[in-house]
Amino acid sequence: MTLERWRDITYWPLLAASLLFIVAYSWQVIADLQGTPYLIARVVMGVTWLVFVVDYLVRLSIAKPRGEWFRHHIFDLLVVSVPALRPLRLLRALTLLHVLQRTAGTALRSRIAIYGIGAAAVLIWIAALAVLESERGAPGANIENFGDAVWWAFVTITTVGYGDFYPVTGWGRFVAVLLMIGGVAVVGVVTATLASWVLERAAQGHEDQEPATRAQFRIIAEKIDELRGAPPGSTLADDEGPVPDGPTPRTS
Repeated sequence: MTLERWRDITYWPLLAASLLFIVAYSWQVIADLQGTPYLIARVVMGVTWLVFVVDYLVRLSIAKPRGEWFRHHIFDLLVVSVPALRPLRLLRALTLLHVLQRTAGTALRSRIAIYGIGAAAVLIWIAALAVLESERGAPGANIENFGDAVWWAFVTITTVGYGDFYPVTGWGRFVAVLLMIGGVAVVGVVTATLASWVLERAAQGHEDQEPATRAQFRIIAEKIDELRGAPPGSTLADDEGPVPDGPTPRTS
């Protein structure tokens, strides 16, 4: 078993577990469940937590080297440790990194924009649920229903902060900090993508004025080497040797 094989096997089950968790969590918080319905929702959430724990432990056991894998997957550990972060597994379905790495230009930007919008929607929904669960019934709390919680999440993720609603509990303020950090990241990605699209549109028809990148120069050098019959791995600059500092001597 390899990490790639395990990822392929568990992709859809983990996605379903994330969706199941967010449905059960939304039902519990919005309906303010009590008694048997509350117990059912908690059992469903507990089962999904076990699924995430098993997935994390299996991937950790088959990873090589384990220390490096652990350092690069702190987010997965947080998902297992902090219940409110489990629905963020849905963001993995939006990123599709293996596809993004093979996509360029407009298609890449459109996928990044979809990721940004999807990430913002998931963050707003989860933050609204988390802050409502922690604030409802607390002394001095002003976020007492889901509508107010969603409004608060919208203005917080955009870092506007009207101040009409605000958390008063420690956990609610912690959720607010995470939401503001996530909002800055998401807005930054969307803004950068939009700026890239505007620059590309403005540069249309002026391609001859664009500076060549080192990667483009390397591709051209490799093409020239292929035409010259140079051995693989060498470049035109390597064959020619260092460029002299002074003017090129004249030859007769």
